[in-house]
Amino acid sequence: MDKVTPPGPVEIGPDDLLPRLRDNGYDAERVTRRRAWIERKTSAELTHIGSISWDSEMMRGNIENPIGVAQVPMGVAGPVLVNGLNANGLFYVPMATTEGALLRSYERGMVALTKSGGVQTALLADENQTAPAFFFNDTAEAAAFAPWLDAHMDDLRRAAAETTRHGRLTSLKCYQTGRQVIVNFGFHTGDAQGMNMIVRATDACCKWIQASHPGLTYFLFSGMCGEKRASGFLMSRGKGKRVTAGALLTHEVLRLYLHTTADQMWRLWQSTIVGNIQAGAIGYTGHAANGLTAIFIATGQDVANVVNSSCAATIFEPHPKGLYVSTTLSALSVATVGGGTGLPTQREALKIMDCHGAGKAAKLAEIVAAAILGGEVSMGGAIASGEFVGAHELYGRNRPAAAEETR
Repeated sequence: MDKVTPPGPVEIGPDDLLPRLRDNGYDAERVTRRRAWIERKTSAELTHIGSISWDSEMMRGNIENPIGVAQVPMGVAGPVLVNGLNANGLFYVPMATTEGALLRSYERGMVALTKSGGVQTALLADENQTAPAFFFNDTAEAAAFAPWLDAHMDDLRRAAAETTRHGRLTSLKCYQTGRQVIVNFGFHTGDAQGMNMIVRATDACCKWIQASHPGLTYFLFSGMCGEKRASGFLMSRGKGKRVTAGALLTHEVLRLYLHTTADQMWRLWQSTIVGNIQAGAIGYTGHAANGLTAIFIATGQDVANVVNSSCAATIFEPHPKGLYVSTTLSALSVATVGGGTGLPTQREALKIMDCHGAGKAAKLAEIVAAAILGGEVSMGGAIASGEFVGAHELYGRNRPAAAEETR
């Protein structure tokens, strides 16, 4: 066996790469120097990554060690007519993706819904959650914890309020297993996604509880809340915004725009339900994650929340006038303030839907639900009519020229 020589010390970066990053790492000069250093170390040319159209200082709080930007193609799909509790009117939905045929599919579905009279939407719940775990000496002591929490709800609300101006503790629910108790803390977060906000508030509550229970220990995260993880808990308990969208697709629209029939769509839905059951899927959707990801990238949402946001249920139901279609997103995480929503291109994308700033998150949630429903019916129509492969060949192929020459 050849002798393996241990590698030498790894050079982390220039002497100014890491120190004082929070204070000085975002100005244009530092970003340029950092990018140039990466170019020297890797021999990669980063011309387009360095093409920033706005002040790099705006990245502060969104990323560390910035070297530039990732430019993703962005388009719009629509219009979709929304008749909701918070969103009303015709909307064009910005979507950023590199998947050809995606926007065309969503657009076709949105237009079909609009031609049928539009989509009814409703925001059903709005509560973000986190769930720490508490540990007691025995089962009886753990069992006494839930009523004790109820009696001190006002104290916990005050402890949470000291950490945030926008978050509000709204509910507590205990789940005991032996001498461990997981407590689901529910918060209203206004127009922010608010996970960092509620974790800080929950930590303050946990410390207040610990001070009142000498010897009690806790972990801030138990894994129950479903943040960035798919789970059955999300389908029933929800997380963030629970929103539903429904519409009646007429026989004529099904024929003219989706090239199929209500019976074919119903049979497809019924068949794929069986497949999803056999796969042990959580919820049922065609490709909700596709649309959610594209909208999230375009509008500055936390893209990893696509995992929980796509825990949803799409339903196709026969109707004398056609097919009633609906989708319910149980754990949608969207915001119109904070995070990446304030960056220039993301802010512009939100403004396309008049959804940037305070008081707009509920509206955005309903528009997103309507858009996702459009994608669901379009994909269903493509499979039911046998057009799925042809559509991707037409819109979604991007073969390199050299590869084309060998075919």
